[in-house]
Amino acid sequence: MSRSRVVVVGAGFAGFQAARTLSRTLRDDAEVVLLNPTDYFLYLPLLPQVAAGILEPRRVTVSLPGSLPRVRLVLGRATGVDLDGRYVHYEDTEGGTGRLGYDRLVLAVGSVNKLLPVPGVAEHAHGFRGLPEALYLRDHVTRQMEISATAETMEERAARRTFVVVGAGYTGTEVAAQGALFTRALADRQRTGHPEPPPRWILVDIAERVLPELDRRLSDTADRVLRERGVEVRTKTSVKEATANGALFDDGDDIATRTLVWCVGVRPDPLVSEVGLPVERGRLVVDSRLTVPGHPEVFACGDAAAVPDVTRPGEYTPMTAQHASRQGRTAGHNVAASLGRGTPRAYSHHDLGFAVDLGGVKAAANPLGVALSGPLAGAVTRGYHLAAMPGNRVRVAADWALDAVLPRQAVQLGLVRSWSVPLDTASPELARVGGAPSKEQ
Repeated sequence: MSRSRVVVVGAGFAGFQAARTLSRTLRDDAEVVLLNPTDYFLYLPLLPQVAAGILEPRRVTVSLPGSLPRVRLVLGRATGVDLDGRYVHYEDTEGGTGRLGYDRLVLAVGSVNKLLPVPGVAEHAHGFRGLPEALYLRDHVTRQMEISATAETMEERAARRTFVVVGAGYTGTEVAAQGALFTRALADRQRTGHPEPPPRWILVDIAERVLPELDRRLSDTADRVLRERGVEVRTKTSVKEATANGALFDDGDDIATRTLVWCVGVRPDPLVSEVGLPVERGRLVVDSRLTVPGHPEVFACGDAAAVPDVTRPGEYTPMTAQHASRQGRTAGHNVAASLGRGTPRAYSHHDLGFAVDLGGVKAAANPLGVALSGPLAGAVTRGYHLAAMPGNRVRVAADWALDAVLPRQAVQLGLVRSWSVPLDTASPELARVGGAPSKEQ
């Protein structure tokens, strides 16, 4: 090869920023290849708004070819890394296999759903880590509300209008908050001719409070908003068993429902542990410059990497988008420096605060440590998302404006079936068609 090749695996927050930094820094001095299952970067924090019908699905996706013009995109899922031969093995979107040679490697494969050994969860719960899951959940919730209108018994109507969300972190809290508003709007427009039970949302977590990882004031704000909307918040509670028709809690309460949304958290992609390098709780051990010890040509960032937190000696940075984006940029700079462009730098970042969108004009935020709630927090939260998104800002803002003045369009699209969104997201999110040839690049 006449030029060095840098392979970036994964186009989440870390991988996208690493690829963009490399393309801008190296320009034509090296070939930058991005390996990813889809041709878009997904802005995960706004997925609950897709599920609630506020945002059109394409608003939370940013085209990789369109935003990274000097980066070569290879569609596929990494299946292994040959450290000695310097190859990344992958499976493409049609079931074929291939491998990419590299001079520098950036592992930014991100995370997948965290599964717990709870009977029935893998079969009956819905995950919430990607666009297919959000689209399916929107269809599923809409369908349950519509079917309930023609159900023969009050018991079935109540079951179909009951929605259980497991996990009161960022995602679970936002799904419950947005979902309660969504189903209320659906119920207001239904004309059934017989009594209908109100939609019921239950948010369950083993922790003592919602948003346990955040400041107590933000947690209290979110808890208050949820309860005002009628969401039943059950802390110190877990799901003991899931079935097609209900969920059994560890306190003995058996809830009849057709909807169990699994938002208990994430774990690093299993590929990281299979590379054969030291890991810390499933995350690849790296130094402060995001380099893998003993392999100066390999870098890791985001949820896949155990990055030393210089602001908290002895600890690692948490698995958040805020850290992943900045680690991606640092990894890009350091890869470029290893190829003679610039000087390497250590990763250091103090949290700037957090924002949780609770739907409508409500939110909980603490920018720079200042706790906010109500409409002001809502404005700050949406402003933060617009600033953090690498594209589609005008379209997102337009959707928000339209949602504020027009009724929500609540129809089933039928684009995604349940078998297309398995809860175990460690399995490939690709349609496999056997017989495709192997490729080497």
